[in-house]
Amino acid sequence: MLRITGGKVYDPANGVNGVIKDVCIRDGRIVAEVEAGRTIDATGMVVFPGGVDVHTHVAGAALNFARAMIPEDHRRAAPFVRTPVRRGGVGGSTPTTHITGYLYAGLGYTTVNEAAVPILSARHTHEELRDTPIVDKACCVLMANNEILIDLIQAGESERARHFVAWNICAAKAYGVKAVNPGGVTAWKWGKDAKSLNEPVAGFDKVTPAKIIKALADIVDQLGLPHPLHLHCNNLGAPGNYLTTLETMKHLEGNRAHMAHLQYHAYGGDDWYTMRSESARIADYFNAHPNLTADAGAVLFGSTVTITADGPWQHLLYKLTGRKWGNIDVENETGCGVVPYVYKEKNLVNAVQWAVGLELLLLIDDPWRIYLTTDHPNGAAFWRYPEIIQLLMSADFRREELTKLPPKALKRILLPELNREYSLYEIAIITSAGPARALGLPSKGNLGIGADADVAIYNEGKDIVRMFSYPRYVIKGGEVVIEEGEIRQIVEGKDLLVQPAYDAKVEEFIRPVFQQYYTMSFDNYPVEMERLEHPEILPCKQPSE
Repeated sequence: MLRITGGKVYDPANGVNGVIKDVCIRDGRIVAEVEAGRTIDATGMVVFPGGVDVHTHVAGAALNFARAMIPEDHRRAAPFVRTPVRRGGVGGSTPTTHITGYLYAGLGYTTVNEAAVPILSARHTHEELRDTPIVDKACCVLMANNEILIDLIQAGESERARHFVAWNICAAKAYGVKAVNPGGVTAWKWGKDAKSLNEPVAGFDKVTPAKIIKALADIVDQLGLPHPLHLHCNNLGAPGNYLTTLETMKHLEGNRAHMAHLQYHAYGGDDWYTMRSESARIADYFNAHPNLTADAGAVLFGSTVTITADGPWQHLLYKLTGRKWGNIDVENETGCGVVPYVYKEKNLVNAVQWAVGLELLLLIDDPWRIYLTTDHPNGAAFWRYPEIIQLLMSADFRREELTKLPPKALKRILLPELNREYSLYEIAIITSAGPARALGLPSKGNLGIGADADVAIYNEGKDIVRMFSYPRYVIKGGEVVIEEGEIRQIVEGKDLLVQPAYDAKVEEFIRPVFQQYYTMSFDNYPVEMERLEHPEILPCKQPSE
């Protein structure tokens, strides 16, 4: 049993805004009262629900591929030396599994969503997630370039497509569905891309990216998944792509959808020399359509590595930069590209990207629908989140940082005109309560009675970066895992998944397709439940609910 007393509590899920009150914990849950046990005096501190990262990349084959490509990053990063409590490992842009868990907990985060998992390598991904301590984990399975699904869309077999997607979610032991450059990764296997939403995908004559997006959004809603379709739009990173983003959003009217790393999809201009921010256009449409949520995918200057299933984009980035490049095609499902990258203040394109991420967070009115991410590690490593929090909370600090940008960039962005400053209450929304709601996790991002006892306690102070970089205490499932900035004990997080209903007869259709086209046998394809150390199955809603 545990009582936190004297702290200012920020619990947006229950409308609590900086109220000094006790938070009581028993058996891993928030309760109304405890009569004994330990007491933490949080006087002069702020109490948040544990952070929830709605979109990150922390496990799986792509991460290992990236780690192998950036030994120079490992050399730069300070090593994590083994102690009696924690294991050793490597930090940097792509921390090793144990270090990922330690670093997330070290920021006050207790739940993460791995946003891109091919089913063919899902077993390996779950092995790595199991090896990532402290945080609870969910994952989204990649479906928008699955050629069996595209064949079904081509044939107009929407009912079988729904059962097929549900079977794949269950096979991958996943929590949601991810769509990356719909049709574009399939086209990349023909050396092409899918730039237009309404032109047929290479190799198909009746399937367009728009049809794939609409079909998947409908299926996710019909299955009642807690989290909406998690969508990485076509034309990521390209000047002028805001038009594709707006068109995509229009196709999603009538469906729920989560727009991933929206910063990378909000650019104007005709080419790299004329690239500019179009965050206002995106924010205006977004503000008027409550069916949508988004994460920022904000950029910070410095070295990182880009990892995405969007293979065509990664090849273009390689050609633009001349940096190392790696590509993986995942049989009939998806692909992957890896390119190390450095975001530079004096680079016009990078300066616009940096501004756009902040602009979207400041221009989107409702903090319950836009969340703090860097598309880790693509925009920056997740452990740099406190730097973004400082930029959001201090207009004066933003103005100082703007002086470092090239004068040309200042004419292409809106950030100098924006004076909004986030409050601590709003920070608690975009880092915890909001993403928990978007993921459909009512027991997360919440300090109400019955919620999971995931709590972060920070020293209140003017140094915002230090405040959010070094929580005084982090409590996971009722256990104190961080105390005075040090890891005190290691706990194992849960694996969050859903099991939507499907007609078992769909397996009679899938099996012969596997025998003909896959290197892996049908029976070996699904991930066994015993691969998940601590599975927690969350319910799907029926369409009428």
